[in-house]
Amino acid sequence: MTILVTGATGRVGRHVVSQLLKRDATVRALVRDPSKAALPAGVDVVQGDMLDIDALRSAFTGIRTLFLLNAVSGDEFTQALIALNIARESGVERVVYLSVIHSEHFVNVPHFAVKSGAERMIAQMGFSATILRPAYFIDNELMIKDVILNHGVYPMPIGGKGVAMVDARDIAEVAAIELIRRDTAPGKLPIETINLVGPDTLTGSDLAGIWSQVLGRPVVYGGDDPTAFEQNLATFMPKWMAYEMRLMAERYVSDGMVPEAGDVERLTRLLGRPLHSYRAFAAGLAASA
Repeated sequence: MTILVTGATGRVGRHVVSQLLKRDATVRALVRDPSKAALPAGVDVVQGDMLDIDALRSAFTGIRTLFLLNAVSGDEFTQALIALNIARESGVERVVYLSVIHSEHFVNVPHFAVKSGAERMIAQMGFSATILRPAYFIDNELMIKDVILNHGVYPMPIGGKGVAMVDARDIAEVAAIELIRRDTAPGKLPIETINLVGPDTLTGSDLAGIWSQVLGRPVVYGGDDPTAFEQNLATFMPKWMAYEMRLMAERYVSDGMVPEAGDVERLTRLLGRPLHSYRAFAAGLAASA
């Protein structure tokens, strides 16, 4: 059967498409603008967005398995609820949903609360589903690379509890493995939740230390106060989103994003290789600077 990938042109979705094609899956991608999608040959590209009911109904036709990714937006919850309702209406049985780690705990952060609600809906609607719960994406750091490289400051208020940052490539490969497993199963599989984390749980000071080592010059941690972080984000994203990111950073400081026992080992077994590390990301970015 065909697997539908939403968010197929984004930093995770694009990798999911590639990983599915490597596994000889038949892939359909829902995109806003097919002329800009630049997806590999063989992908069935359909136009639409997550609030376009007619486009969703068309995209879901003939689909059994769905990769559901809802980007952070003001109407993210509405998008998720509509997609899941139309999926069930269209006969989709199997879902891999990209949630977020600790979604049920960080409930004051809007997109965490949204994803927690979507997880509950998936369970109550009876889907055969894998819930993927990634920690902070390593490539979020591209937003702050200029501050690190040009000013010698690691500005993200990560705090001292630690965050197990995860590479988008690892997220996507696990997603593809689960999509294939769900799609090829002879019957309904139980709901399963997988935490997606990196190999190391790093504090703000740890991260500044890594950058100091890979750059060969001092990089200092900017501290736990998220005020400057929010103000900087508000210069290039909506203020509501910058504030939401501040709320998330405050939870990094107060709670961290720490894996559960066995998470790293489970992912390593599933992928059959080591997880991509933050240090390797930083070294690659430093080398290309």
